[in-house]
Amino acid sequence: MASHRLTLLAAVAAMLLPSTHAVAAGPAGPATVRIDTGPVEGRTLSSGVTAYLGIPYAAPPVRELRWREPQPVQPWTDVFHADRFGPQCMQPQRNPLGNQYSGAEITSEDCLTLNVWTRSGLKRAPVIVYIHGGGFFIGASSMALYGGETVAREGGVFVNLNYRLGVLGFMAHPELSAETPDKTSGNYGFLDQIAALQWVKRNIARFGGDPDNVTIAGQSAGSMSVLALQASPLAKGLFHRAVGMSGATMGGPIGLGTLAAAEAEGVKLQAYLKAKSLADLRNVPADRLQLPRVPGGPTVGASVDGRVLTDQPEAVFARSAQNDVPLLLGFAKDESFGGIGAVAGLDDYRAKVATRFGDRAGEFLALYPAASDAEAKAQATAADRDATMALAMSAWATAQTRHGKAPVYSYEFARAHSYAPGVTFSDLDPATAGAYHTSEVPFWLGTLDSFNRYRHTRDWTPADRAFSRAMTRALVSFARTGKPISADMTWPTFDPAKPRLVLLGATMAEASWPDERKFAFFRSVARQPATGGALRD
Repeated sequence: MASHRLTLLAAVAAMLLPSTHAVAAGPAGPATVRIDTGPVEGRTLSSGVTAYLGIPYAAPPVRELRWREPQPVQPWTDVFHADRFGPQCMQPQRNPLGNQYSGAEITSEDCLTLNVWTRSGLKRAPVIVYIHGGGFFIGASSMALYGGETVAREGGVFVNLNYRLGVLGFMAHPELSAETPDKTSGNYGFLDQIAALQWVKRNIARFGGDPDNVTIAGQSAGSMSVLALQASPLAKGLFHRAVGMSGATMGGPIGLGTLAAAEAEGVKLQAYLKAKSLADLRNVPADRLQLPRVPGGPTVGASVDGRVLTDQPEAVFARSAQNDVPLLLGFAKDESFGGIGAVAGLDDYRAKVATRFGDRAGEFLALYPAASDAEAKAQATAADRDATMALAMSAWATAQTRHGKAPVYSYEFARAHSYAPGVTFSDLDPATAGAYHTSEVPFWLGTLDSFNRYRHTRDWTPADRAFSRAMTRALVSFARTGKPISADMTWPTFDPAKPRLVLLGATMAEASWPDERKFAFFRSVARQPATGGALRD
């Protein structure tokens, strides 16, 4: 078979990957589709869904292609066996038993692959392209949390993808900028996402999908990616609806740095690695290209590079220059980053508020009053959520409503997971987690059982499963029509003057957004660049 498939290391890595959520579901036989680079053979599962895994959408970004735009895949003639995921992009490894999302998998710099789930009989079906989160430095399309079998059963064609992360995905450098006609560098992860969308436009009809009805969706850094694509002129015409879950680089504390600042960080990283030239940097082993965890050390992240992103998203929307598509946006009730953090009780709450806000502490306490330890803990969480995710998602919804024609629908996810008795995690307390950051994803995608992949951590109830089915159907209906449809309620459109959302808790119900006065208070908080690791799932 032609050498396009994977480099030797990546091929070995792919063979060593553990059984995936698609293959483990009970394969019933092969199914072959011819795409623009050659024939691919997937596996038809017992559910009737066919999964095509690990399809390369760009050439391996290695050696001279490191820190360059994704390049076309070399065509092949033999059948490409798309029966296993490709390696995840370079990232720190995680403990499969301690981490609730996924196990450690083989990583490779040769990682630009995507996966497609579809079923027989689909023609011009709505397409959902899901972009994983992970703070732009961890995550992979192979994570069971992001599987597409349920969406395909509901009548959508589901695609997810790997994109370059961390240093390999977002480092800018003056010498890299000098190499390009646009004199810019960085944001390679976004360029990968755009290349994947171009692949979808060329090929998805062969899988029963409609290239003129593509919805991009993502959570956390994946949601920030969705916003970046909506603001990017390079993504124009590649998607027609967008879903953002808990992540936006506008309005809130996380923003985009300048190209000059990003280049300066690249120079710092070069010095840290003791590389004398760009050629030396391209020869550094990929597993050494990790950011040092030291105060004042170099950082990398998304930036306004002048090409992928020509301006801050707020400015793009203010000119009505965004890709004007219907939006479905939301946040989780109990997610929080930074702010005053967890508190032990009322006295600790007041002390931390005084430290954090100084002479504005009284103003804060008027917005988030507490008279008991329980109230203090709840208000601390609510304030941290409002200061970050809720504020940012509100800003995105408001910008689209004021400067675009397409409607916005919104939600707050407030349903706690059903945990197995006695289960513990290194990074989450089931007793207090509530609706934490990322907790809505398995309900939207119908991947509840992904949490029991390595060990039994969830005891999902029939009500949980029914609620997930309702959410998945609302997502697919939004992808199909531009409007989320639920059996027992009508979703309100977002109105900045009186914002309403759908509360996804014990049931689906209409509710209000957090008080605008709270958002106004937090808008004065200094913004931080969206550097790798700034926001973790």
